[in-house]
Amino acid sequence: MRTLIKGGTVLSTTGASRADVLVEGETIAAVAAPGLFDTADEVIDATGKYVLPGGIDAHTHMEMPFGGTFSHDTFETGTTAAAWGGTTTIIDFAVQPKGSTLQPTLDKWHEKADGNCAVDYGFHMILSDVNDTTLKEMQACIDAGVSSFKMFMAYPGVFYSTDGEILRAMQQATETGATIMMHAENGIAIDQLVAQALAEGKGDPVQHGLTRPPELEGEATSRAIRLAQVTGAPLYIVHLSASQALAAVAEARNTGQNVFAETCPQYLYLSIEDLAKPDFEGAKYVASPPLREKWHQGDLWRGLRTNDLSVVSTDHCPFCFKDQKELGRGDFSKIPNGMPGVEHRMDLLHQGVVAGEISLGRWVEACSTTPARMFGLYPRKGVIAPGSDADIVVYDPAAKQTLSAETHHMNVDYSAYEGFEITGKVETVLSRGRVIVSPSGFSGSAGHGKFLSRDLCQYLN
Repeated sequence: MRTLIKGGTVLSTTGASRADVLVEGETIAAVAAPGLFDTADEVIDATGKYVLPGGIDAHTHMEMPFGGTFSHDTFETGTTAAAWGGTTTIIDFAVQPKGSTLQPTLDKWHEKADGNCAVDYGFHMILSDVNDTTLKEMQACIDAGVSSFKMFMAYPGVFYSTDGEILRAMQQATETGATIMMHAENGIAIDQLVAQALAEGKGDPVQHGLTRPPELEGEATSRAIRLAQVTGAPLYIVHLSASQALAAVAEARNTGQNVFAETCPQYLYLSIEDLAKPDFEGAKYVASPPLREKWHQGDLWRGLRTNDLSVVSTDHCPFCFKDQKELGRGDFSKIPNGMPGVEHRMDLLHQGVVAGEISLGRWVEACSTTPARMFGLYPRKGVIAPGSDADIVVYDPAAKQTLSAETHHMNVDYSAYEGFEITGKVETVLSRGRVIVSPSGFSGSAGHGKFLSRDLCQYLN
């Protein structure tokens, strides 16, 4: 099967150029001057459109257990929604419960995902129980293609690790080449603030933000960076939301330390004002770290421009407003933490291009190329080049759309971006050479997506 994408503007991290893209089977065969190829089994006219590598969302939570319920997107519905939004690879988190070991956890997540994904997928491992056995298992996970391990400085009693446990895991990561990913919030202090708010009868959703102040994200980020400095381990800060945390990351990077960070669209566009919406509407916006005051947004966009924020992921973890978010009526601490977003990441970051916040090259870099390199998938993923997988998005930069729960494909009953009017829209998506989204609709299928065995981080000094 030969597919020719002709007449488009091919985007890369270095900019844009007019070129045609020839696909043979599952891979890209050539990127050539316009008109060099004129025949194929299928021809896609990309005139006036961008042609860019499929998006890689390196932070999703499909079917994740949390607070007595599960995130509402299955691997099938979540990856189908991802495809509609131009994301052709997700990296999800296998969640190790306290008292268990890593290999059975990984096996369980394979059972959930295998045969059910519409796009390709990989896994990170959540390391919540650090002991001699699990530390030894880290190498087995790496051999199985899972080379990154997420730890938590938040959620005492559930995922929380002490500084000593983090230190031990980082020492093991230094030996194996693995990457430690960190949820950096001071969970011990936060739990005290939460208990105090509830004791004072303050149970509204906005308290979720007020009891998780940005200073405690900044403190935890600094502490994680120092532990990484002592051990020599690479560190990746997940879902960074606050200027204080960004300043700590920038300082470490300026000294040459292997510290990286991602942010998410919700922190670029939403704020604590959304958490404060009346009639419990704010519960829709409960995630951790919480939404911040609007002034943080300018710093985060600046961090994207300077590469102190290397990646934009979604932390996609959708819970329906009805029956799930409502578990926390009267007690904000019981609201399931998470927001939907996997379908809209590429569009929302393109809106940053439209607004002049980032360049086209930076859009591609933050959404596709850098996550591919960060998590050991490049050049198979993240670039339009001969030999790479034919994960390709044809994007109409002039199309107008309004985001809404009525039109999105995520399996959740609300949109965090309801009514957002944006410019730009995915037109056609190829996953390993197969057209799975086109102007005619979705033509993909569960089971098309393959598990990706990942190498080590490709940025390490």
